Formats: sequence, C-alpha cells, structure tokens
Amino acid sequence: MTKFGATRVAKTGKARKPSNFARYRERNRASEGYLLRTDTRRVLGNFLMVVLLFGLCFLILQPLFHQFSNAIMSRDDLFDPTVITIPRQPNLANFRVAAELMNYWGSLLTTVIVTFSVAVLQIAACTLVAYGFSRFNFPLKRFWFACVIVTIIVPPHTIMASMFLNFRFFDLFGLVSLINGEPINLLQTVQGYLILSAGAMGLRNGLYIFMLRQYFRNMPKELEESAWVDGCGKLRTFAQIMLPDAVPMLVSCFLFAFVWQWTDGFYTGMFLQGHGVMAHQMSSLSEMFIQYYINLGGTTAGITPPTAQIEAMISTGVLIGIAPIILVYLVAQRFFVESIGQSGIKM
Repeated sequence: MTKFGATRVAKTGKARKPSNFARYRERNRASEGYLLRTDTRRVLGNFLMVVLLFGLCFLILQPLFHQFSNAIMSRDDLFDPTVITIPRQPNLANFRVAAELMNYWGSLLTTVIVTFSVAVLQIAACTLVAYGFSRFNFPLKRFWFACVIVTIIVPPHTIMASMFLNFRFFDLFGLVSLINGEPINLLQTVQGYLILSAGAMGLRNGLYIFMLRQYFRNMPKELEESAWVDGCGKLRTFAQIMLPDAVPMLVSCFLFAFVWQWTDGFYTGMFLQGHGVMAHQMSSLSEMFIQYYINLGGTTAGITPPTAQIEAMISTGVLIGIAPIILVYLVAQRFFVESIGQSGIKM
C-alpha cells in the first residue's frame, strides 16, 4: 500500500468497499461465467415475456380503444382524413343518441333480470346433472355423457329447425293438447327460454356440465361416506357437503353463463327478440339509426346516413352495451381469478 493509501485508510478507519459491479465480476469469475450466462438468459426471457404480454394486451384492448375513438368523434372528425385515432373535437353526442335509440335503461333492466334468471337456472340444472354423472351409475351413462360432449362440439345452429318446431308446437307428453286442445307457441317468449335453460340445454350448458363433473369427480368420496354414516341422505349430502365446497367452480360457471348470455344472438333471436334485451338492441342499432337520421332530416327513405356515422353509432352502442359486463368483471375479478385457479388445480 502506498503512503497516500495508508494515510487515507488511517483517516477513514477502513478501506473502501469494492463496487457492486466489481463484486459481481468476481463472483462471475469464480463461477467460470455461469452467473453471467444465467442472468443473461433470465433478462432475455423476462424481456420476451414483457413483449409477448404487451402484444396480447394490445390485441385485446385495441378494438375497445378503436370503438371508443369512433364513439367520441364529431361529424367533422369522421370526415377529416387527417384524424385517425385521436379526435380534434371529442364529444359525447353519440352516446346520448345511442342510449335514446336503444332505450338503454329499460333494456338494461330487462337484460339483467332475464340474464340473471337464465344463468341461475342453467347452473342449477347443470350442477345436478354433473353431480349425477360424477357420483352415480345408471344405464347408458357413457352414452349420455357422450351426448353432452356432442352439445359442446356441435353448434346449436344445427338443431335450430328441430328446436323451432318443438317450441312452436310445444306439447309436453301430450298434456298441453289434452288441457288446451292444441299445442302452444313458446317462441319469442321468456318462458320458452327458461324451460330450455331449466332442462340443461341452454347456451353452452354442455361445457358447464363437463367442468362441474370434473370438479365433483376430484372431490374425496370420504366426505360423502362420512355424511352417510352420520345419517345424511344423498340429497342432504349434496346440498350441505358437496355444494359449499364447489362454490368457486359454481361462481366461475355462473359468471361465464352471465357474460355469454348477455351478448348471445342465437337464443335471443329465437326467444327474446321482442323483449328489448341488450343483444337485440345492439344488433338492430344500425337500422334504428338510419330511421332516426331520416326522421331527423325530414328526407325521403332513400337517403341514408354516411357509413362513417353508422359505424360510429354502432361503436357507441357496443360500448354502452358491454359496459355492465366490464363493470361486473372489475367487481368480481379477484374472486373470479381465485375460483379459476382453484378449479384448475383440482381439475
């Protein structure tokens, strides 16, 4: 050590510590370069993961951003070729017109009531069916479960004709004709769709049955045996032992049923077209806006609004139509993610 270095150590009382980089270099030299290779792979992996997540988030959120941009554009912005994403004169006039045309608050209340009732009936029916498939043996069990799988694979449009005829001339074992004298028409009625949902044949009910069956199959049979020893019957065991433990999966299936039913167009068109539900209002918004435009301008029926205005109105209707679903997700996000995680571990 030089005289200057000795004097400095004497004044400070201790030698200067090596920097973090120097220590890292020393550790890497001791590991013969393994530490640097490992950290390089980790940093590159994290970087690629961030890029991938950013790309996925952009693919998911970009359509929403595009819809919102169109919704807040004024008429001048829509026809200005220099305006692409960010409008120069943003306003909320489209939201007011879309809410008026869609009868938004009335449609929202109707949709919430119908969707909630349908989702509850679907989950109740699918839970009973799934529990029966998972715990009981009965004739042709595998065949009937194969039929459940077929309902997942085959789209409902393939049975549209038979479904139409069954509910157009609804006659339960001939009892309706015996009492009423002729079959009744349950098309475009809420009752018809509720009957279909209660029979576990509603929208994506095969998927719910499969998910719940897998969940019940992985629950310990010792729970049921202990309940039977204590004197519980099968129905009481199901209600007090199995259902409370299956709450996470039930919540997951209920949220799926609620969200998918909210935006469904097939069953809505067959049973709920005249009831002002949100899916029907969104699908017919363009026709309602064209009629509104004609009445507002006092023009003839041949004069229609520009395509850009129609697209902006459709974007607005889609945004206000799915806003309650986004709110439900934000409120139930934590519980929903936890239920999916738990169900994934058990399945």
